[in-house]
Amino acid sequence: MINGMKTETDTDTETQNSDMQNDFKMCPICGSKKIKNQENRKWICPDCGFDLYKNVAAAVGVIIEDSHKNILFEVRAKEPRNGFLAIPGGFIDFDESAEEALCRECVEELGVKFDQKDFHYICTFPNTYPYKKIEYKTCDIFFKAELPKKYNSIDDFIKALKPEQSEVLTLCSKRVATEEDIETLPLAFESSAKALKKYLAMQKGEYKR
Repeated sequence: MINGMKTETDTDTETQNSDMQNDFKMCPICGSKKIKNQENRKWICPDCGFDLYKNVAAAVGVIIEDSHKNILFEVRAKEPRNGFLAIPGGFIDFDESAEEALCRECVEELGVKFDQKDFHYICTFPNTYPYKKIEYKTCDIFFKAELPKKYNSIDDFIKALKPEQSEVLTLCSKRVATEEDIETLPLAFESSAKALKKYLAMQKGEYKR
């Protein structure tokens, strides 16, 4: 670990924890122990007919970049992937749009307010989020936002931010100009790496839907 940020040689406790359990031991309606998990996509009880689909959760992230190709990253303060780099964002709450969730997350994690119109859609990627022995499948929705004009760089921006300590160990600026730059980053989630590569392709005019 370097300055609170993990490297790829650090042990990830979540990766070690291979006994993820996403199953019911009994039907939550009738109590039958015959409830079955079908292909890890739905549960069905043959006794009472109860069924429950394993739907994905939705999450958002925002790429904030300055004119020098420096991007804002958080160093995660909790599992999964404690100590690894993440793009600011989080899960979408009930009755929120993706943009509303991102506004809320920026206030909660960074202490900064954005307007919904500040966010511009980039792409989505699937992700797996293991937390307290439950494996959540997510659809991560990525946006970009311009650095507020009163700041000259991401480093200047960081000085004005007030990160939530329970969520963020620290904030940092990383230059991302090539795919090789992305591959050297100790990113918490593969979906973020894919989104950054898509973002680079968009900037170079190579982006294809």
